[in-house]
Amino acid sequence: MSKDSKLSLQRICIWFAAERDKNNLGSSRYIELYNAIKKCIVSMELPFGWTIPSSRELAKELALSRTTVLKTYELLQIEKLIISKPGSGYTTNFLPDDASSKSKSNADKQQFLYPEISIKGVSYFNNIALINRDKSDYVAFRPGLPPLDAFPINRWKNLINLYWRHVKTSGLGYSQSSGVKELKSAICSYLNVSRNIKCQPDQIVIVSGSLQSLYLIANTVINPNDGVVVENPLFPNVHSVFKSSRAAIIPVPLDKQGIDLEALKNQPELEPKLIHVTPSNHYPLGVKMSLARRKELLSYAEEKGSLIIENDYENEIANWTDSTTSIFSLDTQDRTIYMGTFNRLLHPSIRLGYMIVPRYLKPIVEALQEHSHRFVPPSMQMVMQQFIEKNYLYQHINNCIEIAQERFIFFEKEFEQHVKYMTLQDVPFGSFHRIAFFNQTMSPKEERAFIDKLQNHGITALSLSKCYVGEPQLTGLILGYPAARTSLIKQKIETMGRMI
Repeated sequence: MSKDSKLSLQRICIWFAAERDKNNLGSSRYIELYNAIKKCIVSMELPFGWTIPSSRELAKELALSRTTVLKTYELLQIEKLIISKPGSGYTTNFLPDDASSKSKSNADKQQFLYPEISIKGVSYFNNIALINRDKSDYVAFRPGLPPLDAFPINRWKNLINLYWRHVKTSGLGYSQSSGVKELKSAICSYLNVSRNIKCQPDQIVIVSGSLQSLYLIANTVINPNDGVVVENPLFPNVHSVFKSSRAAIIPVPLDKQGIDLEALKNQPELEPKLIHVTPSNHYPLGVKMSLARRKELLSYAEEKGSLIIENDYENEIANWTDSTTSIFSLDTQDRTIYMGTFNRLLHPSIRLGYMIVPRYLKPIVEALQEHSHRFVPPSMQMVMQQFIEKNYLYQHINNCIEIAQERFIFFEKEFEQHVKYMTLQDVPFGSFHRIAFFNQTMSPKEERAFIDKLQNHGITALSLSKCYVGEPQLTGLILGYPAARTSLIKQKIETMGRMI
């Protein structure tokens, strides 16, 4: 331990003891520690750039769990009072201005106390790492991207211009939180034709994407410790939302027909409130749930009084040639929430999705929207409505699939030729991503290191092991191929081939 780290440890221990002695409000240990370290920093007892103890050292010295110390350090990082430097640990990051320097002697009096962060706020903060939040602009090989170069920009631009040419001043006010009726009617017609789904416009809620849909449903339905069944593996974002809502996550493995209900039925004591599935194209493994399994799942939900979330992401690709009846269409008890998105079909920046909600949930979902996101801009909704009505969406889907199929074949050919240390999952075309497995056993930590190495070479990949709840069963890369032109696919795969 360095000299300044030892001095930091001594000073933090003194302030922490004082904080515990005066705490009459029953604050959590991490809040007490947070207040103690913050006072050390703002009073300049720990100067700028000063090394503070590692989480392990501080936890041992104060007889606290390391999780408590890490939570404290995360809060201090949010306020930019400390920063983490790879290989150097944590250092202080506070420089007072003239005013604060003059009032330094008053630091004890001011105390710098803040209200305790809510349990739910802390829960969402603690689980933020579960979300896939890659911020790179590399299209090779970012999963979740369609063929971006296929998007008809001029058509979209013309529709936007047409909207603003004819919009009335009355259309510039507040809009209904659940979406404009024109778009909801267009989506009803679109789903009727594309998925044989019969629904009414008043059942549809317009959102910015799947993550907002999940957030709204979780906050509408879930109380702490309510059971939520999920496929294992699953979307990390799904895991994050439900875990942050403090639900009791019930991971269920897959078999060749989809979610393994026998594994669920072997636990008769379970009373799940929600069941989240991706039946058209399981994420990330690509298993398609059989019709028999969908009916069996509905029967289980009816028996248990559960709601089903049918996350039908990329359904247009998965059901293009071989469509299976949706769970929503089979449901006779209005217990299925159907989720769809245009972000994975057009482009992510469009921020448009939708869900069909059981009627008894609709008022609560709308109330949550009114308190938070309020509504998706009506201009975007009306342009999307015209894009559907003029049959541009169907034409775009057809074009996307044609381009994606070509790139699917090219990607596979190049990968098998150049990347000898990995093997692509053997699946037919039906999704905008591929999974590559390491030929040698790779730990999640090694998998993560390899993904970072790819990033340094301008290649984006997502972690397969991160998709698991609990111990990962598989490691590998989730690679998106459609957004990259064939010349870029070739270049980046050749780069991958030289890496090991």
